[in-house]
This record gives sequence, structure tokens and C-alpha cells, in this order.
Amino acid sequence: MSTTATRVIVTDRPAKRPLRRTRRPENTFQRPGQRARSRRETAAGYAFLSPWLLGFFGLTAIPMVYSLYLSFTRYNIFQPPKWIGLDNYIRMFTDDPVFIQSAQITLVYVFIGTPITMAAALAVAMLLNFRDQGAGFFRSAFYAPSLIGGSVSVAIVWRAMFSTDGPVDNSLSFFGIDIGGWIGNPAMILPMMILLHVWQFGSTMVIFLAGLKQIPKELYEAAEMDGAGAWRRFRAVTIPMLSPVIFFNLLLGLIGAFQVFTSAYIISNGTGGPAGMTNFITVYLYKRGFSDGQMGYAAAIAWVLLIVVAIIAFILFRTQKSWVHYAGDDR
Repeated sequence: MSTTATRVIVTDRPAKRPLRRTRRPENTFQRPGQRARSRRETAAGYAFLSPWLLGFFGLTAIPMVYSLYLSFTRYNIFQPPKWIGLDNYIRMFTDDPVFIQSAQITLVYVFIGTPITMAAALAVAMLLNFRDQGAGFFRSAFYAPSLIGGSVSVAIVWRAMFSTDGPVDNSLSFFGIDIGGWIGNPAMILPMMILLHVWQFGSTMVIFLAGLKQIPKELYEAAEMDGAGAWRRFRAVTIPMLSPVIFFNLLLGLIGAFQVFTSAYIISNGTGGPAGMTNFITVYLYKRGFSDGQMGYAAAIAWVLLIVVAIIAFILFRTQKSWVHYAGDDR
């Protein structure tokens, strides 16, 4: 019998276990000087953030909450708001055919103009991606309209170009196409607005071009060695690799298209004509709020527009897993 076993039998005490070294708790005590310095750093951080915080709460958050309150009231600026509950929203969808027409026109403009704009931007970006000589000049030339496209001056020039006996009308008449001007034609004014929207594809094109530069050329070479043609390489390589950029441009394009105002207001002289075909939701909102003095009703329209945009953005984010491929995904 071993010595250890004999000790256990005689003394009835277990053998001693080796002591474990316990970790001392960290000292969380801060000296007064450290606490003062930490407070100063926190105060400095809030001081640098204060302009943004003032702008966010003073120009965005508080006005949004107040406009939500106004949407449930009857308010004409000159008299205090009067609470009417959901009357503005009920009236909007049941007793306002102008709003229904405005919503339909806006949806047509958004869901037709945005895809065409993206297709044009992607096509030009792919052309510039395969061209080195003069690429900087053409990139700047195509990007310039997006900088000035929403200005009042461009809307005035666009109105003059497409009016009766304008340059576009005279050019079409030379080829035997007599439209009589696009501005006063209810059937042509909306396509003209979509064309103006497509003309401003410069920023979208630049983002597409940046995405195309990030696609490895080895993927195209491997696809070409496998016998893939140009269209097959576009569908199997370019689109999947560019899908995050497509998602980004699509989201921003849809949100921006819903906010069209300046060009429609200037081209129609603030009337939304002809036949209400430029009476987009933003224009109709402005007319109701500032021309008719119905600020409560205008606030309700603004919140409906916000909800629609939020729903579309939510759908895009929920469906992106099925068609957007990020680096490192197993899909």
C-alpha cells in the first residue's frame, strides 16, 4: 500500500489538491484625474455632434412629428389646428379623384422611368469600362446633367425645347411626324418627363462604372474559355457580381423618382397640366398646402407618400437575399 493511501486510511482526509491560481479582479477604480479627463472627452464629443443633433431634431425629427400631428387636423396656417382624426386619410382615398390620378401618374413615372434610367446608365457605364482613351472626358460629359438636371433653368430650357414650334417639334416635323409640341399634349407630356428623368442618369452611371471596375477580369476570361458568349458573360458574370450596386442604385433611384417636383412644377407653370398629367404627388401636395391653405391635408399626403416609399424599401431589403450576391456568399 502506498504512503498516500495509508495517509487517507489513517487520517480519513483526502489528499491535498494542487492550488489553482485565481485571476484577480481588474481594478475598475478610476482616479479623479482620469474621471475628469473622461468627462471632458465626452463633452467634446457631444460638442462636435451638436450641430448635427440640432439640425436633426430642429429640422427633421420635430417637424416630422408635428406634421404627423397636423395630418389628423384641419389646419390653414392662419387658425389653430382642429383635430379631425382620420378624416383627411378617408377623404384622400374615397373622395379625392385628383389624388388618385396623381398617385397613378407618379407610380407610372417611378416604375417606368427608374428601370429605363438604370438600363441607360449601365449601358453607358459598360461602354466606358471598355474604353481607355477619352474615358475621363465622356465620364464627365455624361455626369454633368445629373448635377444640373433638377434645376429651374434646365426645366425652363426643357420646356422651350419641347414646346410647339420648338427644336424637338421642328425636328420631328422635318421627318413628317407632327405632334404639335409635347408640353400641351396630355399623351406626350408624361413621356417627356420620363425622358428628362432618364437624361439625368450620370450619377447612376458613375456608380455602375465603379462597380464594373471591381469585377475581376479572370472571371470573364474563364467564362470565355468555357465558350460563353457576350450575352452569357453578361448574365452569368456581370449581373451577379454587380447585383449589390444594382440594388443600391435601384433603391436610391426609386426614392428619388418619388420626390420629383421642380421640373414638373416649372414645366406645368405650377398647374400640374395638361389634364393633370404632371400633377405628381409632390406637386399636388404643394398645391394643397400652399395654394389652397390645406396644410393638414397636405401633411396627410406627405405621410402617405412616406409610407409608400418605406414599404417599397422594405420589400427591396426583404427580397435582396434572392438576387443580390455579396462577396463571400455561398449562394
